[in-house]
Amino acid sequence: MKALTFSRFGSPDVLEVRDVPEPIAPLEHALVRLKAIGMNFADVYRRRGNYHLEGAPPWILGYEGAGVVAEAAGSFAAGARVGFADVPHANAELVSAPVEKLVPLPDDVTFETAAALLLQGLTAHYLVHDSYALRRGDEVLVHAAAGGVGLLLVQIATILGARVTGIVSSDAKRAAVASAGAHAVHLYTEGWAAETRAGTPGGRGFDVVYDSVGSTLDLSLRAARTGGHVVFYGMAGGDPALVDPRRLMDESKTLTGGDLWNVLTTHEERVRRAGELFTWVRSGALAVHLGGTFALADGRRAHEALEGRATTGKLLLIP
Repeated sequence: MKALTFSRFGSPDVLEVRDVPEPIAPLEHALVRLKAIGMNFADVYRRRGNYHLEGAPPWILGYEGAGVVAEAAGSFAAGARVGFADVPHANAELVSAPVEKLVPLPDDVTFETAAALLLQGLTAHYLVHDSYALRRGDEVLVHAAAGGVGLLLVQIATILGARVTGIVSSDAKRAAVASAGAHAVHLYTEGWAAETRAGTPGGRGFDVVYDSVGSTLDLSLRAARTGGHVVFYGMAGGDPALVDPRRLMDESKTLTGGDLWNVLTTHEERVRRAGELFTWVRSGALAVHLGGTFALADGRRAHEALEGRATTGKLLLIP
């Protein structure tokens, strides 16, 4: 089969499509023929050597995708349409996937939609239900609001009745966040914490701030109201400064960490949460933003586009 591989760390130039042996599906695994593969920035980190990789080169990137089951396995018949968010070696024509990690796809949800939605959509889902239980009328601040998780988070928070403010890195990204339902969209200026806080009722601050940037954590705490919450779930902009717990006590604020893999602990949880996402998509309440599709053979160009941060929305590889 064809797979997008690399044998040394570096720029997108280290990537090459080559023939590799087809994977073997052991007990409780299914062989899935990929139709669409979701790209994530973690793929860039792994290619650079910043993330742990198992096995020996040539390595195969990718963790998210959708396709059809090649041979019956578990409760899935041959030909069943499925998606997944955390199955390694997905940048290929075939992948061996644990049955418990597969999510059945409704007939009216395309492979492309599923591959673009599952990982980041499930992340947004746990952020508004588990890290902080979002309530109608909450004032919400979303960092990197034009990113994959950001756009979904803005929409889902709006569906749940919150009033959302987004922060973006450029004027070009404002429109996408506004169309996703944000009440206001701000740029990362020097005074963004005070500017965004001033837009809340009475200037009291936000009930919850979703911070995926990391280096902005101190200012996120400033933007939160007294008694408010900050959910820290990413470090795209670098490591956060240390937080003095006395500050949390003095300001009655809560700082919560979040990781999807502490939530998706059973097959039932995956199916339930994904099902809610699919319901919103099918009703038109939740839109999946595609930033572009690339053939698997054009993996280098896809990585260049992702790494360049010039696109808005999800990038897909198509085998």
